[in-house]
Amino acid sequence: MGLIVQKFGGSSVRDRDHLFRVAHIIANTHNAGNTVVAVVSAQGDTTDDLLEKAAEITQNPPARELDVLLSTGEQASIALLTMALNELGCDAVSLTGWQAGFCTDQAYTKARIQHLDGKRISEELAQGKVVVVAGFQGLNPQEDITTLGRGGSDTSAVAIAAALHADRCQIFTDVEGIYTADPRKVPYARKLKAVAFDEMLELASMGSQVLNNRSVELAKKYNVKLEVLSSMNPVEGTLVKEHAEPMEGTCFTGITKDTGIVMISVLQLPHTAEQTSVLEKLAQNGIHVDMLLQYENPDHSRQLHFSIAVADQSKAMLLLQKQCARFGGAVQADDTCAKVSLVGIGLQTNGSVTAKLLAALENHGIPVSMVTTSEIKISVIVPEADAELAVRVIHDALVNEKK
Repeated sequence: MGLIVQKFGGSSVRDRDHLFRVAHIIANTHNAGNTVVAVVSAQGDTTDDLLEKAAEITQNPPARELDVLLSTGEQASIALLTMALNELGCDAVSLTGWQAGFCTDQAYTKARIQHLDGKRISEELAQGKVVVVAGFQGLNPQEDITTLGRGGSDTSAVAIAAALHADRCQIFTDVEGIYTADPRKVPYARKLKAVAFDEMLELASMGSQVLNNRSVELAKKYNVKLEVLSSMNPVEGTLVKEHAEPMEGTCFTGITKDTGIVMISVLQLPHTAEQTSVLEKLAQNGIHVDMLLQYENPDHSRQLHFSIAVADQSKAMLLLQKQCARFGGAVQADDTCAKVSLVGIGLQTNGSVTAKLLAALENHGIPVSMVTTSEIKISVIVPEADAELAVRVIHDALVNEKK
């Protein structure tokens, strides 16, 4: 028996039947003698629907007001789920993010948690109640509502587990765990019993949608025992923990694709200082640069090529065009590409892996425009139209080979 934090995503609570299925999971956990905190996302496509409503009013909604609007989705979910729990005879109470004690920075729509005062949660738990908390939201120092960005409910759940020293944090989704690839797209994808924090962080950062990367960072930092489970099928899930495989040797964890990227090319940079200035300008404006390639032209000018999130494209282009105008440079964007990544242990020390990966893509006529490697990741840029095929090809060539 112990303290368990259970998080349920939007698809798990999308309608009445799903709400009661989740309520039974929580009630059964509580009735088994555990103390339970449930963290809930907005139902189904509620967040997207709210964004559409905002777009009907303005194409540039104030970020503060957008957070006020988006936070209502989770508030509806916690109220409905708490009602369902009480219908099952399970004493429960709902708390918004700020009632639960989430204090964030001032970055509307993508706030980061600064502090969690879990006093109210602990008081309610001490009375024997299940506490149902709205994920994805908090209050900034001005006591304005903020939201944590996409996948923020995962981060909320792990933060609660860390603050309350929970015995386990369970993330319930519409899949049965973490797979070597998306099982809906790759027929031979295998479910993993366990994944190391570092590998899961790479998978989350590279496009896997099972866990939010900030939640994995937090779990690693505070050594939170994380488990990914299905809310639909009561089978064994996947554990995310410090170490998951033998100490030596190559072990493939999974393959992901990220179609939400754009490749930016900055041409005719006069010298290295301008190259540094370009990257600093992007960083100062909260734009994360991922894959990066630079080289020198015959006239000694430089070219810089890198990937960013497609959501940052407009902002980045405005910044870079203004900067390039100073030295006669040019900036181009290509949004027809995707990033495909192989994640695992010991990749960089096994040179044959990269060779096999590139050969497999070449054999299927999939062009690669950029490659980066690290100890636990190999990423390639391919045409977006070929991304799904690239995942299957790499999986068949490398992951299935290790069965």
